[in-house]
Parts: sequence; C-alpha cells; structure tokens
Amino acid sequence: MFVRLGNLNDAWYVFGKMNERDLFSWNVLIGGYAKNGFFEDSMDLYARMLWLGNVNVRPDVYTFPCILRACGGLENWSWGREIHAHLLRYGYEDEVDVINALISMYVKCGDLRSGRIAFGGLKIRDRISWNAMISGYFENGECIDGLKLFFSMRESGFYPDLMTMTSVVSSCEVLGDEMFGRAVHGYVAKTEYAVADAMCNSLIQMYSSFGRWAEAENIFSRIEYKDVVSWTSMISGYSNNGQADKAIHTYLIMEAEAIEPDEITIACVLSACSSLGLLDIGTRLHDLAKRTGMVRHLLVANALIDFYSKCKCILEALKVFNQIPEKNIFSWSSIILGLHINDRSFDALMCFCQMKNTISPNAITLISVLSACGKVGSLMCGKEIHAYALRNGLAFDGFLPNSLLSMYMRCGKMKLAKNQFKTVKQDPASWNIFLTGHAQKGRGKLVIKLFNRMLNSGVQPDEITFVALLCACSRSRMVSEGLEYFNIMRSKYHISPNVKHYACLVDLMGRSGRLEDAYEIIQNMPMKPDAAVWGALLNACRIHKRVNLGEIAARHIFGMDNRSVGYYILLCNIYCESGKWDEVHKLRMMMRDMGLTIDPGCSWIEVKGKTHAFLTGDNFHPQIREITTLLAGLYNKMNSKLPSDEVEAKANIFCGHSERLAVAFGLINVSPGIPIRITKNLYMCKCCHDMMKYISRSGRREIFVRDTENFHHFNDGSCSCGDEGFWGYDSVMNL
Repeated sequence: MFVRLGNLNDAWYVFGKMNERDLFSWNVLIGGYAKNGFFEDSMDLYARMLWLGNVNVRPDVYTFPCILRACGGLENWSWGREIHAHLLRYGYEDEVDVINALISMYVKCGDLRSGRIAFGGLKIRDRISWNAMISGYFENGECIDGLKLFFSMRESGFYPDLMTMTSVVSSCEVLGDEMFGRAVHGYVAKTEYAVADAMCNSLIQMYSSFGRWAEAENIFSRIEYKDVVSWTSMISGYSNNGQADKAIHTYLIMEAEAIEPDEITIACVLSACSSLGLLDIGTRLHDLAKRTGMVRHLLVANALIDFYSKCKCILEALKVFNQIPEKNIFSWSSIILGLHINDRSFDALMCFCQMKNTISPNAITLISVLSACGKVGSLMCGKEIHAYALRNGLAFDGFLPNSLLSMYMRCGKMKLAKNQFKTVKQDPASWNIFLTGHAQKGRGKLVIKLFNRMLNSGVQPDEITFVALLCACSRSRMVSEGLEYFNIMRSKYHISPNVKHYACLVDLMGRSGRLEDAYEIIQNMPMKPDAAVWGALLNACRIHKRVNLGEIAARHIFGMDNRSVGYYILLCNIYCESGKWDEVHKLRMMMRDMGLTIDPGCSWIEVKGKTHAFLTGDNFHPQIREITTLLAGLYNKMNSKLPSDEVEAKANIFCGHSERLAVAFGLINVSPGIPIRITKNLYMCKCCHDMMKYISRSGRREIFVRDTENFHHFNDGSCSCGDEGFWGYDSVMNL
C-alpha cells in the first residue's frame, strides 16, 4: 500500500519491522524504489536480498525487470551485465518479460549490439520486444536501423501501437524527412490512436521542426483537453525553430488558462525570452521556479544561466550558477559562454580552469573558451586547449576545428592559422573565417587571391563570404574591386544583398572619401537601413572630418538605437577632431543622464604563458615601478610629439591608455626580436597610436594591438591600419 502511494519511507519502516521477508516483499520494495527513480537504492536492496535472504529467496521473473530498469536508469552498463549473468544463472533467458527489460537496459546504456543479440535470441517476441528495440535505435540516433526493424515488425504480422508510432514520428523529425513524416501521419490517421495526446504532441514537434506551422497549429487546435505536455510541445516547437515571439505568446495563453508549467515548459520559455531579451517575463518565470521548487532542476537552472547571460545580467547568472549543488557540463558551458559574451573573457578562462578540476569539458565548452582566448589574445591558453582536444579526440568534432582557426586568426598567428586551415574541412564556414581574419587586417589583395582559390576548389561563396570580401576591399581602399563583387554577388551567384552588405558598401565608399555616394546608397537602399549602415557613414565622417553629415547619420542612429555607446563615441570623435569641445561636453552629459557608461580601459598581454591584465591607472602590478619609469623615459623622448595635457585628458575619456602599461611591460619582459602582442577592450586613441609607432621605430620592435574593432600591426614607425584605425567604430566587422 505504502509503495503504491509513493510513501517509500513508511514502506521501508514496515519492511524493516518484518520478522520474515519473503520474495514478494523484496520484489515490492525493489520495484517501488526503481519505479520512483531511486535506482541506486533499488540496486542496494537487490544486493541485500541476495546476501541476507534465505535459500527460498531467489530473484524471479518479477525481480529482474525491476532491477534491470534501475540499471538502465543509471546507465550503468557493468551492473547491467552482472544482472544479465544472474538471470542466465537462474534460468530466465527464455522469459519474454525479463528479456524485454534486458533489451531496454542495454539500449539505455548505449549498447545496441548487445540489445540486438538479446532481441535476436528471443524465441517468442511480443509487441513490447519490438518496441523496446525500435525505440532503442531511435534514442541512440540510429534512425535508419530503427525504421528497418519497424518494417520487419510489420512483415512479421505485428501491428504497431501508440508507443511504436510515436517513436517512428520522432525519427522523421531527426532524419528531417518531411515526405516520409507525412506518409507516417497518413498511416496514423487511420488508426484508433490518431487523436491520442501523445501522438498529437509528437506530430506537433515533427511539423514544427519542418517549419510547417499551419499543420502543427491545426493538430494542436484539435486536441480537446490540452495538458501541460501539449502546450509544451507547441511552445518548444516555436522556441527551437526560431519562432520565439510565438512561443512567448503561446505561453501567455497557457498561463491565462491556468495550466501550471513544468520544468520543460519553463526552460523552453526562458530560451525564447533570451532570444528576444524579455527580461521581465524571464524574471517572472524565475520567481515561479523558486516558488514551485523547479529551480532545483538542472534543466531550469541552466536555462536561467543562459537567459540572464544573454540579457546582460551576468551577476544574476553567476548567482544561479553558484546555487547549483551539482553542476553538469551544461552548467559550466553556459556560465563560461555567459562570461565571455558579457565582456568578461578573462573570468571565463578562470572559470574554465576551475571546471577542469571537477568535470571534463566537451567540444561545446572548448568552443566558448577558444572564443574567450581569441578575445583577450591568450595564445598559450588556446594552444593548451588545442593540445587537450587532440589528446581527447575532440579536435575534429563539429565546429571545434573552425573555432581553433578563428582563435589563431584573432591572436594574429597567421602561420598557425594557415596550418590549422589545412587540417579542417574546407567548407564555406572555414573559408569565411579565413577570409574574415585577413580582411580585418586590411589585406585586401590577399583576400581576393584566397577567394579565387576558394572558387577553384569548388566551394561556393555565401552571404558571409561577400561580407568579408567587401570589408577587405573597404579597408584596402579597393573601391572598383568592391563594387564589382557587390554586383556579381547578385548577378552571378544569385545572392540578394542584405543590410550587412549595404553597410559594407557604405563603408567602402565612405573610407575612400566618396561620402555623397555613400549617402546616396543609403537613401536608395531597397530595405530600411539599420544603425550599422548609418554607423558606417558616421565612421567615414570621422575619418574625413565631415561634421554636418556626421550629425545627420547620428540622428538616424539615435532614432533606432540610443543605447549603444560606440555610436556616441564616434560622434564625440568627430567633435573632438573638429575642436568642438562644448559639443563633446553636451554629448557626455546626455550619456550620463541616460545611464550610459564606458567600460574602464583594460589591456592584456601574454608573456611566458601567463596573461597579464592592465587597467587604466593601474598601480597594483608587481612591476609597476619599472613600468612607470620606462614610460616616463619614453614621454621625455617624445615630449615634442605628445599633445597638450588638456587634449590628453579628453582622449582618456574613450581610450584609457591602458595599452601603454601593457607595451611597457612587454618591453621589459619580452626578449628583443620577439613581437609584442596586446589586446584591448576599448578603442585606441591617436596619442597611443602615435606612441606605438614611435616605439616600433625607435625600439625596433614589432607590436600587434587588437582593440575593440581594429587590428594594428606597428612596424618601423608605421601601422597596418593606415592611420585610420584609432578612435573609430567600424560597425561593419562587428555585425
């Protein structure tokens, strides 16, 4: 009675008070624990039964299905093999119920081969036998083999039931075969379970994955009594297939009908909220999860971390993360990615180091960490991750090879990037990373050469390829080539230009001084220009000191996006370089009133495998005295070249000059002849830019600085940016 009511504590108490326990009492308790998810306790009871039971207490046809369920729930293959030996010893190898449970155990442990052997050894099979093996194939991603067995089941005279067909419908979703899915739906429509909730939910998910919203919504509307599973199927279908707004709308209707969500519902809606940046609804869901205790579910907690991270509330994400008692791989991966996308890449790397002490990272984790390495220029950490991936057989998993390529490109190690490019599958994605990396460094001719090599290899360009090409032409002042690529994109490759391509085109014309042509392009665009397009024009106005046109561009930008600090910085740059300091002051006051703040300047430099960070005005570094002494000497030598204190102070608003501390540290600690590589979180001002040029010439040092938008290679008194990459907001490459 207690077991049936789920009251296992009282059941255990009564069981402990029994003077003599027969096989029935052991089976009831073992089965009760297994059925309620206490698999380890169920296994422990089975071991006690074998050890403490008398000669008349031996496992039977009821014991083995319960204990095999526990092994499958734990996915403990070795225990399952041991139980398999027990059932052979006690002579139950021909009992169909026992072997069905054995098949289920093996497929849940991922051992399809042993499951198929057990299935093949059955002298008499029932529908449960077929279902166990078919669903096992589908659950392990072997959909083709599962469908073959499904057809064999039909040929053997067995008619599929609801469980069989829900598995088959799910396989159509995994295979992405819409035609076969519709055929299965046609078959199901003729059966008595066509209107069953479980079948309708599976069909909703299948049609949602194909983007057939009319069919999915039609099936959903026909469900007479919609439970939480039905609503969740519709919400997850929207959320997982790029229809976040509809997912939120459906959830609000569900809420209005007083249907209580479960943990899966909350996770799906949180995913939709993170896509749309709906902080208020997501916070409300968090409160609901706290009240109902669902926040303890890892699925919900991980979804909350992802939600808060994407809504730029990283402190809340960290709070949720720290409250998880047993973090899994998804918890760690989510917080590492969250820290990285919230400009805390250094913290992401430290979090990764902590993670390695508790759990082994997978390919998804490594992709996020490599992105953080690229952002702060931590080459040694990136190399260590590459070595780890090679040792653990992950180096060729999914997008990881391209992530390694991107990391080497962003760290400026072009030789290593070239070697990595040779090892990856050279598809459009890898070519785009390779082209974009060179485009960011202003190597227009090389990008065109690589593009031609890409075409000769048989790889067709896509939209991103032409963004890289146009940006390369823009930064290299190759106007005619850029215009040609813009035209052939449409005429030869049948790719319709989108707003990103027009942003590149405006940047191309603007950088070359053809600002009127750039303005005309914006006015004649077939779609509404976004803030990035006007931002490209604003940047061109900064380069060519066109205040009036810059103000026109700024007004359009602030009408669409008045929260992005970069555009305010660009307009301030124009005013600064035109000597309009009163306008700078007004703009700064407006930013302050709107609550817009600029991050403090921070620069990173890696020396001997250790990354050193320098904040603006940093006085805490162990070598700060040596650094300031060296900088003072450089200032004395450059005295005639330095701007006035007033200009220097105003430049500090947007630059911070933290790269000066980093380069001085590099001059002290990096051996002569070895390039100094610095990464910075803000833009580089003209003062710092001139200083880097001076050091590269007088000290005969190559200096690489990657700021928030541009890559600078200083050598012998000149910079690869052509003296255009300081105090600029090149919005095109940040799309």
